Amino acid sequence: MNKSLLLIALLPLAAYADDLRLPLNAPPAFQAECGSCHVAFPPQLLVADDWRRVMRSLDKHYGDNASLDEKTRQTLEDFHVRNAGGRKVGAGRTAPAGELPRLTQTDWFLREHREVPRADWTHAKVKTPANCAACHTRAADGSYREREIVMPNGKHRKD
Repeated sequence: MNKSLLLIALLPLAAYADDLRLPLNAPPAFQAECGSCHVAFPPQLLVADDWRRVMRSLDKHYGDNASLDEKTRQTLEDFHVRNAGGRKVGAGRTAPAGELPRLTQTDWFLREHREVPRADWTHAKVKTPANCAACHTRAADGSYREREIVMPNGKHRKD
């Protein structure tokens, strides 16, 4: 296969990485519960087993108690597992024993953000790599396109 054909074949993967719209089958509780404290992360960002671990540890949800009634918890776990990412996007380093998996530690996330300066992660507008909406202006819509990124200093990513 020549290089031009290979690039054309890989274009859908690049587009997929920028377009993480929520599946149409998202339960109403997804935005209401998951989106009440942070951007409701697209389920494609973690693999199914990681989502199961997250959803079964809501009482210790990254330092907070995000417990839900069992019916809502199960509904959200089923949604996340059904729409989980595959190895290309959702796979990452295995979380140490006793810690929850973090989408910010997936190989995909680290690769996509390798050029972000350390100072941007600790900027007052960002505070944490999990605060997608700090730079991705349309994260809540599931769009992570580079042309929509505004860095903490107000510059567009491509400036």
